[in-house]
Amino acid sequence: MGSGTLVGRGLVVTANYVPVGAERIEVAFFDERTGTADVVAQDFYSGIAVLRVSDADYPYVPMRSSDKVRSGQDVFIAASAGGSQRRVNTGAVTTMQPFDAFWEFRLERAITTTIMNPGLGGGGLFAMDGSLCGIVSLDLNEVGHFTLAIPTECFADHRDELLQHGRRVSRRPRAWVGIYCYKIGEHVLIAGILPGTPAEHAGLKAGDLILAIDGSTVSDRGGLYEGIWKRAPGDEITLQVYSDESVRDVRVSSGDADRFFS
Repeated sequence: MGSGTLVGRGLVVTANYVPVGAERIEVAFFDERTGTADVVAQDFYSGIAVLRVSDADYPYVPMRSSDKVRSGQDVFIAASAGGSQRRVNTGAVTTMQPFDAFWEFRLERAITTTIMNPGLGGGGLFAMDGSLCGIVSLDLNEVGHFTLAIPTECFADHRDELLQHGRRVSRRPRAWVGIYCYKIGEHVLIAGILPGTPAEHAGLKAGDLILAIDGSTVSDRGGLYEGIWKRAPGDEITLQVYSDESVRDVRVSSGDADRFFS
C-alpha cells in the first residue's frame, strides 16, 4: 500500500518502491471511487514511479521545482491512510543537501523536513500554496530530519521521456551490484545482499568490510556508489574486502537495476 498524487490527467506520481513487484494496482480516490492503474514509468535512479489510471477525471496539482524551495520554508504532507482516507501533517524544510541511502541510491538534491509522515509512503510534499514540491520517500526518524522527499523535477523535467519510454533512456546506464551497506569508521560495511544479484553471485556476504573499489580506497557510501556508477552494466568491478580476518579481492560482474526489478 502507498500514497500518490495526481500530476496530470490520470497520471499519478509516487515512490518507486510502492508498485515494485505488483501484478495489479488498485487506486482509491478521496471520494471513495476506485480504479485500476498501470505502471507507465519507473526511475530507479531518482526513486519515482508514474502510474496511469483510466477514467480518472479529477483535478491535478501544479508542481514547483525544488530550486524554489528554501530551508525553513513551511510545507505539508498529504498522504493516504488506507483506502480513501487521507491525513495531513505540517512542518518545515530542514535541508536541501545530497543524500545517499543504504541501498545503491543517491540524490544530489533531497528535501528533508521536520514533518512526521502522517500516512503511507509516496505521498506529496506541498508548499503552502498547494503546489507539489516533492514525493515523500523515506521516514528518517532523525532529530530535526523526520522525512525525506524526492524533488518534483525528477519527474517534471523528464516527463515526456519517462512517459514515452518508461524510463530515462537519455541517461548513461550505470552498473549495479545489489548490496545494502552502512558506513563504519573509514570504510563501508555490507549489511545485506539481495538474492540473485551480482553481489551474491560473486560471493559477497553480510559482514564484509569494503576497503577499496578498482584500487581506490573507499571511505564512505557516496564514494563506493560513485565508483560503481563509473562502470556500465556488465563491466567487471573489483572490490577489496576484509572478511574472515583476511583481505581479498572480489571480482563482481555488475548488472542493471532497471532490468533486475522490471
